[in-house]
Amino acid sequence: MSKPISRRAFLKRGVTAAAAATVVGPAAQAAAAGTDDHLATLIDISRCIGCGACVEACRETNAAKFPTPQKPFPKMYPERVKVSDWSEKQDVDDRLTPYNWLFIQEVSVEHQGETFDLTIPRRCMHCVNPPCVKLCPWGAARQYANGLSRIDTDMCLGGSKCKDVCPWDVPQRQTGDGLYLKLLPSLAGNGIMNKCDRCYDRVGQGAAPACIAACPEEVQTIGPRDEIIARARALAQETGGDIYGIAENGGTNTIYVSPVPFEAINQVLATGAGRPHLAPVADRMADANNIGWAMLVAPLAGAAAAAGRIWKAGRRAAGTMDADQTQTDEKAIRR
Repeated sequence: MSKPISRRAFLKRGVTAAAAATVVGPAAQAAAAGTDDHLATLIDISRCIGCGACVEACRETNAAKFPTPQKPFPKMYPERVKVSDWSEKQDVDDRLTPYNWLFIQEVSVEHQGETFDLTIPRRCMHCVNPPCVKLCPWGAARQYANGLSRIDTDMCLGGSKCKDVCPWDVPQRQTGDGLYLKLLPSLAGNGIMNKCDRCYDRVGQGAAPACIAACPEEVQTIGPRDEIIARARALAQETGGDIYGIAENGGTNTIYVSPVPFEAINQVLATGAGRPHLAPVADRMADANNIGWAMLVAPLAGAAAAAGRIWKAGRRAAGTMDADQTQTDEKAIRR
């Protein structure tokens, strides 16, 4: 027997999107004040109808942050450093790309004699202890006090270390943009890395991430992580569902609740480049080798980050950066 997720409520409930445009209660206070409480999101897969409103909202809201590559691209040495160019494929929305930070995975799962047709919003998991931040050798990735992580593309060299250490291979590279063009364009990096930044600038002003504000089905809920975990466990117990994200990679700030086991979902999920899995993930930062590497990288990353901020300050003084956006980056959500 088939049990598809209904799409009928899409138009009927579209008007509810405006009501979700602000983060309410403790979540707004935590975001605005920049407290040490991590914000997490609960994603109730059973409510998602795959309408794509979240995908479009993400694109529209973050378009100003997308890469603007310069062509022709410099020839890279060694040649094994391959060009990654999505500038002519910006309309691709069925996977993660430098221009598409959120997409919908579709899966049909057999469970207890029923077929569940599920649609799953996928983006960065925003790990509690993110390897992409801790192991970036240039200090280009950062995590705010409320748990949101982002890549500062003004400082990124596109070396792809963040993607290499991400359990879900989330960050995506665009060649021909970023600081490497001003340094050693044939030798240093190969562009910039891009991923969901959880609308850190909107959240810093007390508003919900764009995907939440646009969703007509109230699929996502944002709030303090301990409260979100409690809600996820209560929902899973009530529905007999399964949870993903509480323990994966040592814990994430994206918590999924599914009506069927994630093991069953992952067995039939179409994964690959730009399409993350939903398999169990050990804590990569707990690995002794990674901890040792992090200790070696930290001084270099700190120096690089300091140099990068000095460079950005110089650009601001020269009038080549948007002062309003820079102020938002530095003050909206304190580290």
